[in-house]
Amino acid sequence: MTPKLVADIEPPYYTAVFTSVRTETPEGYAETGVRMREIVGGIPGFLGYESARTPGGIAISIAYFRDLESLDAWRLDSEHQAAKARGREHWYDSYSVHIGKVERSYSFERE
Repeated sequence: MTPKLVADIEPPYYTAVFTSVRTETPEGYAETGVRMREIVGGIPGFLGYESARTPGGIAISIAYFRDLESLDAWRLDSEHQAAKARGREHWYDSYSVHIGKVERSYSFERE
């Protein structure tokens, strides 16, 4: 089965690009990830997400939001803030966050 990409979103919209390198301490990481997907999925204006991990250990997650208000609702969510603090304490050696406004977008899918 081919993974499904987030596509066909009418611009403008916003992205939150999270790149990270994890530690060797995964306790609670997977469960927290499931919970974060539940929370962000309930935010009005959340459009979807994609993620990937390189063999070398760099992870990239991109979340798509209709507007800055919905992105801020995610950023300010108390459970998300607690997960970010736990990530800094236990799960990440480093990470970067990049916020962008998408003004043009297109996609291709083989039939």
